[in-house]
Amino acid sequence: MNRRQFISSSGAAAAALSSGLTMDTASAAPPKRALMKLGTETSMGDARLKTLARFGLKNVGGAPPIADGRLYATVDELKRTREVAEKNGISYDIVTPPFLASSHIDRERHPAIMLAQSPERDRDIEALQTMIKNCAAAGIPALKYNMSILGVLRNNGRVPGRGDATYSKWSFKEAHPETPLSRAGRVTADMFWERITYFLEHMIPVAEEYKVRMACHPHDPGVPPEGYQGVDRVLGTVDGLKRFLSIKESPYHGLNFCQGTVSEMLQDPGKEIFDVIRYFGSRKKIFNVHFRNIRGHRNEFLEVYPDEGDVDFVKAIQVYREVDYSGMLMPDHVPQAPGDPGGEQSFAFCFGYIRALIQAVDQMS
Repeated sequence: MNRRQFISSSGAAAAALSSGLTMDTASAAPPKRALMKLGTETSMGDARLKTLARFGLKNVGGAPPIADGRLYATVDELKRTREVAEKNGISYDIVTPPFLASSHIDRERHPAIMLAQSPERDRDIEALQTMIKNCAAAGIPALKYNMSILGVLRNNGRVPGRGDATYSKWSFKEAHPETPLSRAGRVTADMFWERITYFLEHMIPVAEEYKVRMACHPHDPGVPPEGYQGVDRVLGTVDGLKRFLSIKESPYHGLNFCQGTVSEMLQDPGKEIFDVIRYFGSRKKIFNVHFRNIRGHRNEFLEVYPDEGDVDFVKAIQVYREVDYSGMLMPDHVPQAPGDPGGEQSFAFCFGYIRALIQAVDQMS
């Protein structure tokens, strides 16, 4: 083949290739964009928000300052808090109320809802209804809460990790089943479901009316069916979470999907968690995500850095994109280190890691 023939044939081949690429590109569906956002739960002061802005965060959740010991924030308090965030280029996406937190019932100042104490629980529910109405008026779209009696269960002491970091641990067999009952006493599954149902029947219609999403955190961790400290933790299994969502079906009734806590429910989280994300995500029941990793399985695990646990976070974030999850991915329960008593360095590592994952998955076809 002479030079002229080579150039001619090469040009024809290039034109054909170009034409083929053009046709394929035109017929192919555009790749899904990553809709999720890097976020965190934080105090809502100006200095803290400036730090988070420096770390690249544009979305947060947290508790607003509330005067006079009230159980709800006023519209003005919520608006002022939102304005402080916006001044720093941050969106205030989810509110944490001053009760229904992850604390143990013996330390909870307002336990009536979880203890089924009347008339106090109706008073507390009314306060939360007011909080929902005020969130709507202040332009804040969601509220995060817990329905917990025992709080977060972990063993005493910590386990050495990489570098000088230490990890929290839960081993049910090393816990003390003879631990005295809390002030809640014995709480069977039926009793717990009654309290949950009473709450949801009073709250979800209000959330639906004012179009504020209510995101419930699962029980951390789940325990065997016989319970722990006299309590059957009904939101400590995937089936329990499915039942919880079915009690009052609504697009405003969903989960603060703590991926770490849900992983703690599974025997093989490295394989099982992805279908759990798909189940709740495809039904639009994931309103917020605590994006943390564990090493281990149900009844026996450590809380570790996101890049060293049993769950593949690259695959996990692809599944969140697959189900069009558009809320926040928050680090949670970070490792501790002697030179980092507040966990600031660990959180900064997690922020960068999650931000990079979001950017990477957004580029994947």
